[in-house]
Amino acid sequence: MSVQLGQTAPDFTRDSTQGPLHFSAYARDHWVVFFSHPKDFTPICTTELGAFAHRKAEFDQRGAKLLGLSVDPVESHHRWAKDISDVGGTELNYPIVADPDLEVAKLYGMFHPEADPTVTVRAVFIIDPKRKVRTALIYPPSVGRNVDEILRTIDALQVTDQNPVSTPVDWRPGDEVVASPKLSDEEVARKFGKVRKVKPYIRYVRP
Repeated sequence: MSVQLGQTAPDFTRDSTQGPLHFSAYARDHWVVFFSHPKDFTPICTTELGAFAHRKAEFDQRGAKLLGLSVDPVESHHRWAKDISDVGGTELNYPIVADPDLEVAKLYGMFHPEADPTVTVRAVFIIDPKRKVRTALIYPPSVGRNVDEILRTIDALQVTDQNPVSTPVDWRPGDEVVASPKLSDEEVARKFGKVRKVKPYIRYVRP
């Protein structure tokens, strides 16, 4: 099974580095970045977890909570936290879920046995405050994730939730966005003011 965009994120209760964790209670009315790691004490995982911890304030600013998952038991996670702190320069400041039986990994589609039958892939799910899955990123175990891209995606989702727009290629906060094709030229001008029209269906505006 794998969750798809627009579906409600599956609920679960598991042990974590911060004690028993009920996902829906943890998420509450926040965005959640839920990401899996193949195994504890692996090099790329350690760099990623350290980077997330170091940049947690940037997720806090966006109303987003971090939540990790690894197949090892919570006792292993606690030992691993020292390495994560050493590498990232910050104490582990978000929970890591223990999933030794792969129950949650399989529920979310984080387990791809043809890629590796023993570990999870590097999955990232961005889940909105209504607990809808809005983004799913899947990486092989050998490729580390890009924290800037995850933050950028949250920014784009929040901008497009607030306005009838989409974000173009390589968009960054503060850049122009594209008005919805559902709006007429008159509606776009009335709502956004200045319009930069490059094609009948590509109308750049600022939200």
